[in-house]
Amino acid sequence: MKKKLLLYIIPLSVLFSCQNNQVKQHEVSHSGALMNLMSGNLEATASLDSLQTLPHLYALGALENLKGEIQIFDGASFVSKKEVFNKVKIAPTYDHNASLLVYAQVPEWSDAISLNEFTTNSQLEKQIKTAAIAQGKDVEKPFPFLIKGKPSLLKWHVIDWKDGDMVHNHKKHQESGPHGTFENEEVEIIGFYSEKHKAVFTHHTTFLHMHFKTDFKDGIAGHVDAIFGENVFGNQLELYLPKN
Repeated sequence: MKKKLLLYIIPLSVLFSCQNNQVKQHEVSHSGALMNLMSGNLEATASLDSLQTLPHLYALGALENLKGEIQIFDGASFVSKKEVFNKVKIAPTYDHNASLLVYAQVPEWSDAISLNEFTTNSQLEKQIKTAAIAQGKDVEKPFPFLIKGKPSLLKWHVIDWKDGDMVHNHKKHQESGPHGTFENEEVEIIGFYSEKHKAVFTHHTTFLHMHFKTDFKDGIAGHVDAIFGENVFGNQLELYLPKN
């Protein structure tokens, strides 16, 4: 009897272990919260190293002590920091800690969905939500998305917070490090949509949090502050959602 009991226990334990380790594709995870950063808590809440082996990883966030921005596209790291003369340096490594991190695994994306013109976050939000519903997604839950193409304008920053400064606001975050705008340049944007995470991983005025990468000016990556999708010179932005 003891031998038979042992035979049953081993397969069940292996099965339980496999279920615990099974990846839930498209599920959004996060560590840290924007409200904590705004109150001055800039400590690390996650290590990028711990996620390096996850396949098809897409992520965004802020580095520990707000010393840079995190962008990961299909497992490729584009961590951006301030360099000399207020330029942006991109590090293709996982050797970093994050004070805020949002991530998901997406093995396959939908076909391109053409976006109509927009000049506000709310206009973009509506289009993303409409497209997600059309594809049968539960918009009550957070989900990742990609945007590709040439925005008519993109305003960006890479945070470089001054040590010891305890007075946080959105404007200071945008202007603490390299920042600027560009027009009609090819970009790829990783974003997360959620109606339940304002002041957690989206700002309190929007359902979106977006970061980008581009080859413009030898390569820039960072936080999207504003984006216009006007159809200038025939440019049109395209949206991609996780494939069901």
